[in-house]
Amino acid sequence: MAKRVLLAAPRGYCAGVDRAVITVEKALDLYGAPVYVRKQIVHNIHVVSSLEKKGAIFVDETDEVPEGSIVIFSAHGVSPQVHKEAAQRNLKTIDATCPLVTKVHQEARRFAKDDLQILLIGHEGHEEVEGTAGEAPDHVKLVDGLDGARSVEIDPNKGVAWLSQTTLSVDETLDAVAILKQRFPNLQDPPSDDICYATQNRQVAIKQIAPQADLVLVVGSKNSSNSVRLVEVALEYGAKAGYLIDYASQLEDKWFEGVETIGVSSGASVPEILVTDLLTELAERGYSDVETVTAMEEHLLFAIPPELRKDLRAAGK
Repeated sequence: MAKRVLLAAPRGYCAGVDRAVITVEKALDLYGAPVYVRKQIVHNIHVVSSLEKKGAIFVDETDEVPEGSIVIFSAHGVSPQVHKEAAQRNLKTIDATCPLVTKVHQEARRFAKDDLQILLIGHEGHEEVEGTAGEAPDHVKLVDGLDGARSVEIDPNKGVAWLSQTTLSVDETLDAVAILKQRFPNLQDPPSDDICYATQNRQVAIKQIAPQADLVLVVGSKNSSNSVRLVEVALEYGAKAGYLIDYASQLEDKWFEGVETIGVSSGASVPEILVTDLLTELAERGYSDVETVTAMEEHLLFAIPPELRKDLRAAGK
């Protein structure tokens, strides 16, 4: 049996995650511990526990942060209400919201200003959805999945537009939009695609690998929307089995029965060290022949938040 690994590229950290993690590290270096972070900075348990060891304290809400302290907002974005609460508590805020999420917030404000109903395609309870909906709560209706697209109701006398969470399955979002357009022919599109370039690219790469794979392993945490989607997309495009794991130690022997070709990828919030660990473990199981399947190159970088940049400059760092 010819055992081999097809390694997806691109995989792992996207520009928004890289920026958010560096923001916390630089803030700890500049201001000293503790630095508070509202919600998980990115959805990955390894990254969060690594930053906790360096002195980051993760909280669910701003009222858990001592008055006058520093708080960093996660890559998923927050609503204007959260900014207001932070100001009331005299907190120094550093906003690590991914610029691609910020773009969706701006679109929500613009559509609301035009008094349009906004159909927000996304998962109920996801932090990014809560932040975007919070920009225009009176205008936004959540559309969760295809059933949501079939059942959402609007005021037929008012204009309507759609937006989406940035980390969804590209295919499922297009399917939801098609249903909405069938129901509401005047539905307006956002000025540009909302689904993040990294989410799309990782899905394109796994689609190329899936038909050849007996097993697909995606490194990522269960609360990472884009990581969960990668497993779903792999199964949809022909992988015989697929699993989401945080660490190589979570592999189960029974997964490997009769498996020749393994596809490997990782979500956009996953550091490469976790993929390296997985490849080492797979090599020990006889899967040492690794071929990289490159869907496209990524070169995007985002500057760290301006409020942190200013303080670093002032400190000569």
